[in-house]
Amino acid sequence: MSVMGNVMHADMALVQRAQANDRAAFNEIVLRYKSRVYNFVHRMVASPLDAEDLTQETFIRAYTSIHSFQSRASLNTWLFRIATNICIDHSRKYKKMQNTTVSLSQESDNEEEAQREIPDNAYEPQRLLINKELGTQLDSALSSLPEKLRTVVLLYDIEGLSYEEITAIVGCPLGTVKSRLFNARSALREKLSPYLIGTV
Repeated sequence: MSVMGNVMHADMALVQRAQANDRAAFNEIVLRYKSRVYNFVHRMVASPLDAEDLTQETFIRAYTSIHSFQSRASLNTWLFRIATNICIDHSRKYKKMQNTTVSLSQESDNEEEAQREIPDNAYEPQRLLINKELGTQLDSALSSLPEKLRTVVLLYDIEGLSYEEITAIVGCPLGTVKSRLFNARSALREKLSPYLIGTV
């Protein structure tokens, strides 16, 4: 069995125990995934305090709905779907409080655009994270993206999830995910171009 297979098997065993009201099993799930969920949420909402609260809310919601978890999705995908929804809800509430009407996405509904191929190694945010200054600039550029674009680029380029996992998390077709990723990378490349000269 592959390492990924072993992880999924161990996760499913923990889920089954948690569904049987084993608190220790759920605590183990939290220990396994808290840092990944927190890192994702923090890049979605920027504020460390909000990120802590929303990460905690993610696991509270997971705990209260663990009985509805079905093994068609991985535990990882399920947790990121919960975290994504919580971040979107948080953003909507915040924007209402600010009385602003900012579009969450600048993507086109043009089907041809949605089918564009994405050059996977033309832009690699994880390489930028090695350098602290570029990492800081990347975080700033990520936070300026519309939420829907930021979500897919974080899930794909930072978290390393597959297109299929991301479609399950964000609830939209594969073509739309690819389009959002293309648009997010283009926007990031433009924002970071002054810092990328001479780094490749």
